[in-house]
Amino acid sequence: MSSTAVAKFDGLTKRFGAFTAVDDITFEVPSGRIVGLLGRNGAGKTTSLRMLLGLTAPTSGSATVFGTPYAELPDAAHRIGVTMDGIGAMPGVSGRRDLRIWAKMLGLPARRVDEVLERVGLADRADKKHKGFSTGMKQRHALACALLADPELLVLDEPANGLDPDGIRWLRTFLRSLADEGRTVLLSSHLLAEVEQTVDDVVIVQQSLRYCGTLDELTEQGRYSLEDRFFALAGDTGSTGGTGTKPAKEAAHA
Repeated sequence: MSSTAVAKFDGLTKRFGAFTAVDDITFEVPSGRIVGLLGRNGAGKTTSLRMLLGLTAPTSGSATVFGTPYAELPDAAHRIGVTMDGIGAMPGVSGRRDLRIWAKMLGLPARRVDEVLERVGLADRADKKHKGFSTGMKQRHALACALLADPELLVLDEPANGLDPDGIRWLRTFLRSLADEGRTVLLSSHLLAEVEQTVDDVVIVQQSLRYCGTLDELTEQGRYSLEDRFFALAGDTGSTGGTGTKPAKEAAHA
C-alpha cells in the first residue's frame, strides 16, 4: 500500500458572508485507502469536496488532487470519478442511454457502459427510465457513471443515503473491492455505524478539523465505537470547538 497523498487540503477555508462553512482544515488522503469524511449535516463536508473538485472557490487555503488544482489537472474527468448532488442523469433518458451520453463525452467506447452496468448490478434494469429508478438504483447508477473512465480516485458524497440494508451491505463490499484494486475512495457520510465497517481512515469535521487518522487509532483497535469517538470530538450539536488535530488527538484519548 502506497502512502502517497492523492488529495491534499491545506488550510482550506470557506466563508459565505458572516458564516464560516469550513474553517482552516488541513489533511491528506493517502493512496489506495477508503477515507471517510465524517460530520453532521451542515458540518462542511460537501463544501470541502466541492472545493477539492473546483466547483466552489475557497476563501483561503487550497485543495489539490494528484498535486494539482482540479481545474489544472490534465484528464481530470478520467482520473477522478464523482458522485454528488447536482451531477445527475440527462432528463427523460434510460439509465443505459444516460451512461452512453457520458461515455461519448469522455471519449470512451460504448462497451464500457455495459461493463460498468454489470459491475454495479444494473445490467438487467438499465433500459428503464432513470426517473423511475428507486433511490438505491439511482445510487448504483451514479456509481456506474463515476466508474466509466476507470478512475484512480473516487469522490463520493453521501453514497449510502437512501439505501436499504441490502444496498448498504452491497456498497460496503463494492467500495472495498475498489480499494483492493488500488483505487482511492474519499467518501462523505454521517452514517457512523456503517462507516465504521467500511473505511480505513477517518477525517472528522465540524466546520473545523477534529480528527484525521486511521480508524484503528481513533477507536483504539475497537475498544471504543466510532460513534463514541465522534461525539467526543465533534461535541454537542451546535458546538464549534477548536481547530487542528492536536485537540482532536487529546479528545480521542480522553
